[in-house]
Amino acid sequence: MGKKLYVGNLPFSATDQILSDTFAQCGTVQSSKIIMDRDTGRSKGFGFVEMSTDAEAAAVISKFNGADYDGRAMTVNEAKPMAPREDRGGGRRY
Repeated sequence: MGKKLYVGNLPFSATDQILSDTFAQCGTVQSSKIIMDRDTGRSKGFGFVEMSTDAEAAAVISKFNGADYDGRAMTVNEAKPMAPREDRGGGRRY
C-alpha cells in the first residue's frame, strides 16, 4: 500500500510529469497530480504524489520538505483524508 503525499507551495509552472520525475529520485511514483483551477486552467500551486511504499514516502518528505523549487520552499507531508463537504445550498428555494 502506497502513501499519498501533499505537495504545496509549487510554482505555477510545475506539471504532473515534472513532479513525478523529481520525486522518482526517492523511489517509485505511483501517481502525481497537480490540482488545476477549473475556471482558468492554471495550477493552484499544490498537488498530490503517491509513492509505492511508506519508506519511499518518508524519504521524499525528508528530502523535499522545505527544498527550493524555482525559488519556492516546497511543503511536503502526508496527505490528510478529504473532509466531507457541506451542502452549500447553490439551488434556489421557492
